[in-house]
Amino acid sequence: MDKRLRFMTDLIEPLMVPPGSTVRLSRDHDPAYTGQVPRQQAFDLLADGIDLLAEYQDRLAAQDTYGVLLVLQGLDASGKDSTIKHVMSGVNPQGVEVRAFKQPSAEELDHDFLWRYQRALPGRGRIGIFNRSYYEEVLVVRVHPALLAAERMPSARKKIWERRYREINDWERYLADNGIHIVKVTLNVSRREQAKRFLKRIDHPDKNWKFSPSDVRERRHWGEYRQALDIMLSQTSTKWAPWYVVPADHKWFSRLATAAILVRALHAIDPKYPAADPATRGQMMQARAELAGELGIEQADAEQAGHATPR
Repeated sequence: MDKRLRFMTDLIEPLMVPPGSTVRLSRDHDPAYTGQVPRQQAFDLLADGIDLLAEYQDRLAAQDTYGVLLVLQGLDASGKDSTIKHVMSGVNPQGVEVRAFKQPSAEELDHDFLWRYQRALPGRGRIGIFNRSYYEEVLVVRVHPALLAAERMPSARKKIWERRYREINDWERYLADNGIHIVKVTLNVSRREQAKRFLKRIDHPDKNWKFSPSDVRERRHWGEYRQALDIMLSQTSTKWAPWYVVPADHKWFSRLATAAILVRALHAIDPKYPAADPATRGQMMQARAELAGELGIEQADAEQAGHATPR
């Protein structure tokens, strides 16, 4: 195994939520954790991860068999936007689509709760990123149950959350069976670090646009959100779509860890460049001979190239 891949495997192993386990974020996951990685080294390691992502993305697009969906969750100021910006900085933007889901529209509320997310799924050969996702339906909606009324569900609300966990798990398994590889990351920021980031947004004019008074109102529900996160992680980390809890108090580490998780997911797919069929290969060599002749390249060079192993 490539030493870069081995490092990334070791890095993310403590961050995965084992399927079937019971999670308590306050007990099991330290938001300030950075493993054994020195900050000075993290930037070079992230660059390695970005290089690997670019290589895997090129192969993913060429093979055109699998799609990848990165589900990125996190409380306000946990660093979701900056994580996407830095981790995906080296990939081909034509093969990536980022969707940020806000309050559902009237049209979206006229459909089942997964409808708008289904419509935004990546196609084969592409990487999709959900900046917040269908998991808001068991987080925000659970913390603010009045939002459930707007969905106008015909059935009783009894055991609504257990049903939604099951429906999400079943849907993700369906997607995995159909070639959509799901990578789930929640950025785990501490209450203190969130407060510091909110203050920066208020105190620095160039960051004012990032701040909303609703951020502080939601912060008052910190304990409820943490409890909802504990249950969500316990109920929806599965073999086909496990959760990773990424410490987010140090952005340099959360970016490196998220890149490592995505690289390992693509390595598990291991996409290949498709080989040309013999008929097409023959046409390619005819075209090469014609082009080589035009440029004055020796025929022997063309024949030697023809016997080279295609990449």
